[in-house]
Amino acid sequence: MRIKLLTINIWNRSGPWEARRELLRAGIEALSPDVIGVQEVMGDGTHTLAHELALGLGYGVVYGEAKPLAGGITFGNAALARFPITKRAVARLPGLDTDEQRSALFSEIETPGGILPFVVTHLAWRLHHGYVREAQVAALATAIDEHAHVDAARLPLVLCGDFNARPDAAEIRFLTGLQSLGGRSVYLCDAFEATGEGPGYTFDGRHNPFAAAFFELPRRIDYVFVRGPDARGRGVPLSAKVVFTEVALGVAASDHYGVLAEIDYAARTSA
Repeated sequence: MRIKLLTINIWNRSGPWEARRELLRAGIEALSPDVIGVQEVMGDGTHTLAHELALGLGYGVVYGEAKPLAGGITFGNAALARFPITKRAVARLPGLDTDEQRSALFSEIETPGGILPFVVTHLAWRLHHGYVREAQVAALATAIDEHAHVDAARLPLVLCGDFNARPDAAEIRFLTGLQSLGGRSVYLCDAFEATGEGPGYTFDGRHNPFAAAFFELPRRIDYVFVRGPDARGRGVPLSAKVVFTEVALGVAASDHYGVLAEIDYAARTSA
């Protein structure tokens, strides 16, 4: 009844993709997560970068487009799981007056302990676009109500991804129940805040050569959230840590680090 979850922004095909892909695959194999959320995935309608990562490792893959690129290529999010993925839906997120096109990928995963609603997303990236991310998390909360409403037959939902916002930003405070937006509030548990150690920076140009080119301060912007614990005590974060921090011969797995979290879904009370 423990599920290990990983989120990682793979930086599309930027930089030395083939070398990065092998670092990502080796890391996935070593970390052995049960479920993975991947952002900045590129696909051509039949094949995606997520399928390249999953090849031979025993994961099923679903993909959700966020925006079209040139040449029939699309850009979006993916979910990988060692258990059957039984449902897929994509919710568009608002870009307001910007050129941002973002989405959230909803899936249901048939784990041995029950159906896990799993959501992967990637919010607007510009530092001054907090107002866009606020609109996006508000829309995300509505989409969660529509696609993954609370149900005793389901396990507590997991939401993960690249939110491009620090823990003290309004958009993250909204998700963790610390402030309202538009007269509404929600609550999800930030697994790293609950169980992680240190600052948890996932974008850090001091140590990651691919992040260094952006000249941004180190920040924690990648998250695993769980809607728990529920009334039965399911959905308790047990651990969370930053992963994919290694640099081999000047090559990092991505410009982001990932977050690996383990969630306890054992019931402590009867239904």
